[in-house]
Amino acid sequence: MGDWCLDAPIRLSFHKTEKKLKDQLQIIETGESHMKKQIILIMTDTTRKDMLGCYGNPKMITPNLDRLSAEGIRYENAYTCQPVCGPARSAIFTGTFPHTNGEVTNCVAMGDNIKTVGQRLTDNGIHCGYIGKWHLDGGDYFGNGICPEGWDEAYWYDMRRYLEELTEEERLKSRKSSTSFDEDMTEEFTYAHRCSKRATDFLEEYKDEDFFLAVSYDEPHGPSLCPAPYNTMYDGFCFEDSPSYEDDLSQKPLMQRLWAGENLHKTREEINCPSGKLSLFLGCNSFVDYEIGKVLDKIRETAPDAMVIYTSDHGDMLGNHRLTSKNAACYKEVANIPLIIKGGEAGKVVDYPASHIDLTPTILDYMGLPIPKMLEGKSMLPQINCTDIRINDEVYTEFTRYEADHDGFGGLQMMRAVISDRYKLVIHLLDSDELYDMEKDPAEIRNLIQEEDYSEIRNSLHDKILEQMNRTRDLYRGYQWACRSWRMDKNPTWSNDGYTRQRENEEYEPRQLDYDTGLPMTEAVRTKISRNLKR
Repeated sequence: MGDWCLDAPIRLSFHKTEKKLKDQLQIIETGESHMKKQIILIMTDTTRKDMLGCYGNPKMITPNLDRLSAEGIRYENAYTCQPVCGPARSAIFTGTFPHTNGEVTNCVAMGDNIKTVGQRLTDNGIHCGYIGKWHLDGGDYFGNGICPEGWDEAYWYDMRRYLEELTEEERLKSRKSSTSFDEDMTEEFTYAHRCSKRATDFLEEYKDEDFFLAVSYDEPHGPSLCPAPYNTMYDGFCFEDSPSYEDDLSQKPLMQRLWAGENLHKTREEINCPSGKLSLFLGCNSFVDYEIGKVLDKIRETAPDAMVIYTSDHGDMLGNHRLTSKNAACYKEVANIPLIIKGGEAGKVVDYPASHIDLTPTILDYMGLPIPKMLEGKSMLPQINCTDIRINDEVYTEFTRYEADHDGFGGLQMMRAVISDRYKLVIHLLDSDELYDMEKDPAEIRNLIQEEDYSEIRNSLHDKILEQMNRTRDLYRGYQWACRSWRMDKNPTWSNDGYTRQRENEEYEPRQLDYDTGLPMTEAVRTKISRNLKR
């Protein structure tokens, strides 16, 4: 590994030189310039699907993302890998689940051997910029201000760098929702505006090159700063009524009832009602759409053929199921995120399950690069080019804990979930489990986990979770996940099904050595039984 690190600058220089020579050779041979490979990933924080007009809520003012949806593909059943900021982002930018990359909760950094998509692309001569909220360095909410390997230092702009631009007084104002109503509040003061400005500058500077640009807004996440008229445009608003506001959670995990707190005793009218906080949150959502519009306009000007991806890290319960914010739950409000991709078919809707875990493989594939065996997702590129193609039969979501720095929000909550076209099984290792028929019960009210009529599909999904935990070498896998009160036919094993799995990653580390032989590994998946005992 050390030798590779010493050689990395040389390799990078070689890749860049090689790429320029190939481009020049193509111009000489064909008279045509290299077909540029450009991708822009735009992300907001805490945006639900029903906070966008294109997802069927005409009361939401999001014209720019609605237009992007009309120009591309809208995914109806895309899921975050974990409904918490840091872990969700770790899956997006590494192509590995939080349990693999180490970012299992906020304020815990990824492992040093985990490489982001930016580093992988940079190592292959593709320019990469990251502008906006990072949340992957193990620091506090704002980050440590240090540009990670693989990204352009000149454009690196995490929230720490934003705060360092402000005076002490301005920092305090930037963290208060009430600042939105100050007479001197302007869009220029916001993080969103400054991110958009840097993004448009990047697009102008690198319009003639291959590049990957991530633009990661903190908005509409609280404190939801936004200037007039956005600060009041949703006054008096509340979401359409739903049976989920009356979910008594009696057949749900205890953790959810504790999470609901006083909401357990409120009426649906008391829960789903207008509030200043909700108004400002949705106003900020429309404001960030306005800022995104600036970036999209610049893309149309400088990179009209680029692939554009929009998503959110997770949603927010906002009172559904009597819950607020996010936590160890897989309800659609918090886990089923918006995902829009422009760059293939236009004006299409995909209902097949999709996942953030597939974004890094898709980006690599689009750039013409091989997908490392280390990655745990698949390329969506075939589906982007032809929406009739199915990539996933089911997708997976997990949870470990909300944040490492305190035990608020429930502390440790081990959750693994699988979502198919119709069903959703959620295993809570330390609590009771959930099964939903999303076709018959789209509000996810009736927990079917003990229903005999659903035992076959339940057990099949349970097996898929166990297989997924083994396949990805889930750090937290063990026989306890098989020992559920409703699964009497399952015989757990001490040796975790008798298999060992070693990572296959030969890009940044030498091949691992086999425990039984001391020689380089030849089988990534094999039985634990030693082969040296044969006579």
